[in-house]
Amino acid sequence: IFCQIPYRLFCLLMAAVGIQAQQTPSINDTHIINLTPGLATQCGFSFKFDPMGNAMFFASLQNCFSQNMDDKMFSLVMQFRLPGNHMTEDPVYRVGKTCSYTPWTSREILCDRNYMEASEQSMSANFRRGAASGYKMTAVVFSPSKKVMNVDEVQRKGYAIANTPTRLVLRSPHNAEETYLQNVAGVPMRVLSTSTFFEQKWLVTRVDATAVCPTPEVITWYMPKHIDPLFSSDAFTMLEVYMGIDAKRLDTEEMAARNYSVLVTEAHIIVEIPVGAVGGYFKSHIQDDQYFVTYTIEPMLELLWIEEVAHEDTSYKVLFPITTPPMARPPQVRNYTVPEQAVFVLELGTFNLDVELLNITFPTMVLTVAECNARGFNVQEQRSPDNTLKTFRMEVPFSDPVVRRAEQGVTTFTLQLIYGLVVFPEYAPFSHSAVVDAVLLDIVPPSVTGNCDQENFHITVDYRNQDPFFVVLVGKRLLNHELAQQYLTEGDADFTITLPFSSPDAVFESVHSSSVRSRLDVALLNPYNNMTIKYFSLACSFLKTLTECFSNGTMTALAVKVESAPGLNPGQLTLSDPACGPTYSDDRFAYFHFTVNSCGTTRKFINNVMLYENEISLPDELEVKLNATVSSEEEYQLKVSCYYVANTTRTLAFLTRPRDHEPFVETGTGRLMVRMRLAQDASYNTFHQEEDYPVVRYLRQPLHFEVELTTSSDPKVALVLDHCWATLNEDRDSRPRWNLIINGCENPGDPYRVVFHPVVADARVHFPPHVKRFEVYMFSFAEDAGEPSGQVFVHCDVVICDASSPSGGPCSGQCVNQDNPKRGQRHVKDLFEERHLYVSSGYILWV
Repeated sequence: IFCQIPYRLFCLLMAAVGIQAQQTPSINDTHIINLTPGLATQCGFSFKFDPMGNAMFFASLQNCFSQNMDDKMFSLVMQFRLPGNHMTEDPVYRVGKTCSYTPWTSREILCDRNYMEASEQSMSANFRRGAASGYKMTAVVFSPSKKVMNVDEVQRKGYAIANTPTRLVLRSPHNAEETYLQNVAGVPMRVLSTSTFFEQKWLVTRVDATAVCPTPEVITWYMPKHIDPLFSSDAFTMLEVYMGIDAKRLDTEEMAARNYSVLVTEAHIIVEIPVGAVGGYFKSHIQDDQYFVTYTIEPMLELLWIEEVAHEDTSYKVLFPITTPPMARPPQVRNYTVPEQAVFVLELGTFNLDVELLNITFPTMVLTVAECNARGFNVQEQRSPDNTLKTFRMEVPFSDPVVRRAEQGVTTFTLQLIYGLVVFPEYAPFSHSAVVDAVLLDIVPPSVTGNCDQENFHITVDYRNQDPFFVVLVGKRLLNHELAQQYLTEGDADFTITLPFSSPDAVFESVHSSSVRSRLDVALLNPYNNMTIKYFSLACSFLKTLTECFSNGTMTALAVKVESAPGLNPGQLTLSDPACGPTYSDDRFAYFHFTVNSCGTTRKFINNVMLYENEISLPDELEVKLNATVSSEEEYQLKVSCYYVANTTRTLAFLTRPRDHEPFVETGTGRLMVRMRLAQDASYNTFHQEEDYPVVRYLRQPLHFEVELTTSSDPKVALVLDHCWATLNEDRDSRPRWNLIINGCENPGDPYRVVFHPVVADARVHFPPHVKRFEVYMFSFAEDAGEPSGQVFVHCDVVICDASSPSGGPCSGQCVNQDNPKRGQRHVKDLFEERHLYVSSGYILWV
């Protein structure tokens, strides 16, 4: 919700397809009043739908339900009930806004879609002081009929009249009984003229109010410069002329960019707007099963003039929707079939975005779009580069039974079909029929097929009995030698392209809470003229956990740049708190790591469950800038949520029995405890605590580990790292596994070898032989290298030795002699002088 100031309107945008005014109650204090179309007109409300089906609500600042604070501040609260699935109660949304408006002129006229409004400075300061002590509105006289009505009768007739602290407000439907048409400089205008009488004990005061608005039938907009009913004389000065769209004023640069023009002549103000210009939209219509379109735009004209005799200034505003007459746009079927490829390739268009393809009728059956795709017809909707028009593309193999085949020297394939379409939201059906032929010589064309597994696209190109005379376009890149080595597997007469779903050559179509829908486009091109021989597109949904919830109250979320937002910079995305940006980002992903009590995360209880919710989006100023740059850009919003059980009961079993005897001291070996910690830096002074996990690190960023013997004060005991390795999960025996330390030394096959750090005694470390420190660089396994983020766990086997008498093997020291061939050999006697323990790290994320 936002205020359009200085245009004297509240504007509200509700993203809900199919909302109706009858379902839109208004709230005034504690009373709920259903806002019917008649009441909306009388009280200063209007609404319309934009091309995406969103309902836009407009309300006059002086509407019946706004709270007026001395004609300077206005507050409005509305409640919207949005139709749901009819299985549960419709959701209700409450919105409110307070706006200020101070530049009142002596007289202000507002022409909206369904009403016209006049606001007059009511009277002198003496009268306003007296109004509080007894002035009462008694009668309204309409001109030119001279009909007199009391205030109650005026309200029953559908007009609205109100006396605010400083002004008189009159509002009327455009076609009200007492309005009349008047030709002003050749332009038909609708006029409402009244005189309102106020009475006190011995005094009567009159206030005149007149509203004049152009009629809705005007298509070419000629606005008279001299609006006679509003002028007391011919002597006036036009001070300002402004043009806008949808109640928003435009500056000169914006008008030039949109090719708008405003011409002021002696008699008229002429507004010229090209059909199809930015700010309007096309709408589809069906007449006698024929396709038509209209163009609708709602310009605003704002004038300010002063009358030289009365020295009164007038602010005049008109919001005037214009719709062109229906224009025929018969759809065309374009045939892109290459007979050698044995597939009909047809494209039907062009349509507005409110047209959908429902089904296709063949000579033997009727198939829905989903059934066509399941049959292998690959029906796709394609958008124009500016996202304002669409076409429907379909591929039908010659081998399908719906195709007729005839052989007379050559083979002729015939496809006969009827497209079944519908216009939303009216559900207006219409159809278009076509018959296409293809003649084929005895040549088997190449074919392209594809499927998806959990991680990858698999596209197979079969060139059969021909030499591969084409080049392959994968996404937007040609399949060169380097890409072929990475993605391609060759067969005898075919080859297969295996591509990860997150590859830059694929595009993300949509993102859901537990999946990503990715698409890979492949085209076979003629290398001589770049003509498309075969086009294939494969879209699949890949199950991926984009939001993770951890028991320590932290959340991670991955935002993905989708195809519908080409101008999005993921690094500019934030959580609900704009100060919370991504932990890591690139040109396709943004990774967030935050706690549930930060970054604007909200919490609510649902039965025995706590629900934490946040939203990833662009900051408001960037969203406005992005949408102003690319008018078709959709807002980027991604909801993230975590559920936690609020109350749980855990059972702990134990067994008691009487003691047979009193405890006594016995000499024993004791218990040795070892812990592994991750230091925050190379100083090893501070360490990550349990609540810090998962710890996030970038690839190739160093990790500093410390392994410590914690329960011994024996200076003769030494700790040695025997083996250390990394896994993808907490199971130390899981696969895959990468060795970091082998037999006490760094892995010689690791390109980034472990670095051992010396340990000296200090205030914390009393026995340096009890502590070992080493450094590794954050890495990823080959299995998850294509992922935007991953995880690792580090495990170690440690050996506790007698430092006073090292016996070789692990107890010979931490890799003191890597060239010693005897290192790592075990002897029977060694097993009695060392003890083996193991430790593991916490959950470490890489991005």
